[in-house]
Amino acid sequence: MTGFLLHHAPIMKKQNISGGINLEDFVDNSEKRIDGRKPDEMRPISFTKDFITSAKGSVLVEMGNTRVICTASVGENVPGWMRFQNVPGGWVTAQYSMLPGATQDRSKREATQGRIGGRTMEIQRLIGRSMRAVVDLKKLGRRQIYLDCDVIQADGGTRTASITGAFVALKLAVGRLMKEGLIKEDPIIEGLAAISVGISKQTPILDLCYLEDSSAEVDANFVMTESGKLIEVQGTAEGAPFSKDELLKMLELAEKGVAELLEKQKEVLG
Repeated sequence: MTGFLLHHAPIMKKQNISGGINLEDFVDNSEKRIDGRKPDEMRPISFTKDFITSAKGSVLVEMGNTRVICTASVGENVPGWMRFQNVPGGWVTAQYSMLPGATQDRSKREATQGRIGGRTMEIQRLIGRSMRAVVDLKKLGRRQIYLDCDVIQADGGTRTASITGAFVALKLAVGRLMKEGLIKEDPIIEGLAAISVGISKQTPILDLCYLEDSSAEVDANFVMTESGKLIEVQGTAEGAPFSKDELLKMLELAEKGVAELLEKQKEVLG
């Protein structure tokens, strides 16, 4: 399933982040970005595969100061609804969480609240449907792959980093299933990655850190396949609406960023 979400949020100014910091003290009003990058420049990216040795596939993905551990576990079963409805093939699902200390102010563990928050539910559903968009579930067999994305440090782009890392973990897990003879054909159709794009001071910028995301006039997330197809686009105007031309400029930046991420994925996967 693919999605396309664009909406205009109520006009509001993001003035503070955790700890009562005034963004105006940090946001550079010159042409330079907060960390000195060019508008189309990504943060440093790295993947450390097999970060969790007990998982069928795992990776630590780092995009700037955002760090996410992604693991893939395999269950030899499928969801109950698939059995009841006689749906063939397997399933890929995801869960997302953030460590309490991943942000400047400690966040409460959702387990202590007795329920999953709306943001968490939205993100893990996004991760799951993004993965399923590039997997032939029938070739997966009668099994389920669980992708767990745990943010250990957050500095913007946690959902896009999770999607990008989850694909690496999925690819590693599938490779091992094939090596063990449990899967005969590779069920992964093509690669995918995700990146954030925004508009800051009327300039489209790629791969936003937290401070940029908090002060941007527009922030968006793009999930794209290796062939250039869109799986999901999420875009929000924080003040004035943005134009079609601005959307296309953000798309061009997203294409550049996703291409770089795909190359990094291939390097770590070998």
